[in-house]
Amino acid sequence: MKLVKNYFYNAFYQIFVLIVPLITTPYLARVLGPKGVGVNAYTSSIVQYFILLGSLGIGLYANRQIAFIRECKEELSKTFFEIFIVRILTMLISLILFMVFLCLVKQYKTYYLVQSITVLAVAFDISWFFMGLEKFSITVMRNIVVKIITVICIFLFVKTSNDLINYVLILSISTLIGNLLLFPNLMNIIEWPKFKQLNPLRHVWPSLILFVPQIATQVYLVLNKTMLGSLVSVQSAGYFDQSDKIIKVVLAVVTATGTVMLPRVANTFAKGDHVRTKQYLYDSFSFVTAISIPMSLGLAAITSKLVPLFLSPKFNEVIPIMLVESIVIVLIAWSNAIGTQYLLPTKQTKSFTVSVVVGAVVNLIANIPLILLLGALGAAIATVLSEIAVTGYQLFYVRKQIEFKKLFTDGYKYFIAGIAMFVLIVFLNQLLKQTWLSLFMEIIIGSLFYVGLLVLLRAKIIIQAKILLKTTRKKS
Repeated sequence: MKLVKNYFYNAFYQIFVLIVPLITTPYLARVLGPKGVGVNAYTSSIVQYFILLGSLGIGLYANRQIAFIRECKEELSKTFFEIFIVRILTMLISLILFMVFLCLVKQYKTYYLVQSITVLAVAFDISWFFMGLEKFSITVMRNIVVKIITVICIFLFVKTSNDLINYVLILSISTLIGNLLLFPNLMNIIEWPKFKQLNPLRHVWPSLILFVPQIATQVYLVLNKTMLGSLVSVQSAGYFDQSDKIIKVVLAVVTATGTVMLPRVANTFAKGDHVRTKQYLYDSFSFVTAISIPMSLGLAAITSKLVPLFLSPKFNEVIPIMLVESIVIVLIAWSNAIGTQYLLPTKQTKSFTVSVVVGAVVNLIANIPLILLLGALGAAIATVLSEIAVTGYQLFYVRKQIEFKKLFTDGYKYFIAGIAMFVLIVFLNQLLKQTWLSLFMEIIIGSLFYVGLLVLLRAKIIIQAKILLKTTRKKS
């Protein structure tokens, strides 16, 4: 039950972090326009490289490491302080390099300067500690408070296209405040260690090993916007960014299992229970397949109605981009289950690294010709190709460790139900008027139709859900 509870906590956490910008997106799209949105997307993509450099792979490593030793308070406290010291030092180095960059850059200098606050803020991000302990409620509550204040500030201080700098400042400061609010929660969990016994350097090399896959991942998450802004226009970067934001909200629900399962699988693996470790993968993979397929196909089906309603007709160029990019929802769900939930916690970091490096190389090679030919749509196609490469490699690597029959249990049932749902929604899309009410009706009818088909097809996930509900009722 704790695992299920943590999934919903983290799903809410991930959705909340991403859904707040989406609440403000229709407003900002109309106030700032494609150029303003594009400038923010382009400059923040550059800043992300410095954040990546300072992060040094510590987030993934720290989450796993905390999960390994969380039963011992003394070792837990010592590990926390050692990793935190490393994080502070690496982010300070990155901040210094960012200031050098500021001296050299000429365009958008003011926006970069304000976003330097975000680089500083990441140094104080200790969410990895609470995730390793599986205390997801703490990060959830932090985000609720900070993001609500952020939304209020955006509507108060961003009124015209000239207020873009206010928007960037609000986002940067909210990130810093949000991270600082986590520190009071440490008081009852850790104790002050003997600082002479601390050895922060022992965490540098393991973090560096995980730094490589993070660099590779960042290449095909951020490089698209950077290249669009440089090779085409900031408006194109803005179109791709808007599509990416909506896709990421959907992905937040799917990939929430990864953050929850990593510490659980790592702890189970550390205890030597390899059978249960693999069973976690089978169950998780089936779950993410069951929810990612309808989300991917459903989003594709409503895109033509969602974009003009949500972003305004000025952003209609986003429609074909989102149609293509929606494919990655299923691919990322699978690679998240295999990579984040199995390879990383079972210390198969090398294979995980190779998979994302392969994806980054494919993305880089595909990006240049596709972006030059098709602009933002080309970037979306390159993203899909890179995710196919990542998922394909991971499936090939684990083929001898796991049983594919168990991994893809009921997979065909999810695809049958998902395709049937897609056809129904497209039909309703043509039949109903372009209003918010009709859009919500399509989503609700499509969701109920999908679940109904799974019941008729007797999918195992429906049976498991019934058992879980019965267990919950008995305990309550």
